[in-house]
Amino acid sequence: MPRPPLPPDIDEFLRRPNPAVVASIRSNGTPHTVATWYAWDGEHVLLNMDEGRLRLRFMLRNPHVALTALDEKGWHRHVSIAGRIESIVEDEGLRDIDRLALHYTGQPFRTRDRRRFSAAVAVETWHAWAGAGPWRPNRRSLPRGRKMGA
Repeated sequence: MPRPPLPPDIDEFLRRPNPAVVASIRSNGTPHTVATWYAWDGEHVLLNMDEGRLRLRFMLRNPHVALTALDEKGWHRHVSIAGRIESIVEDEGLRDIDRLALHYTGQPFRTRDRRRFSAAVAVETWHAWAGAGPWRPNRRSLPRGRKMGA
């Protein structure tokens, strides 16, 4: 699997409000997956969780996570990242969840009476899929001197 940086067309795809699934690791080592909102800033994935979510507990124990973002036009095109949580902080003032809600719905987040936490995920590896095979980023979009899979 390639390592960052991501090619511009993959970066652009991840910046959209795509449907996504995040995976964390339970204490017994098995995966836990759930649909989620996310935001991509070109370096980190932002995730946000209610204080009662199991994934928050799992992420606090084990910082390894994966996220798959699906093309809203069809799940056959998607980008998956594997990474490590660099930080989990309380979402004071609900700024991060509002950012995500605006990104996905155009409205601030409705539930305002629960504590929320934001996780910043650093991407370690990624892969992309389109149709019947790997999504081949436009060769012009690859950083100079960079080859696919390098």
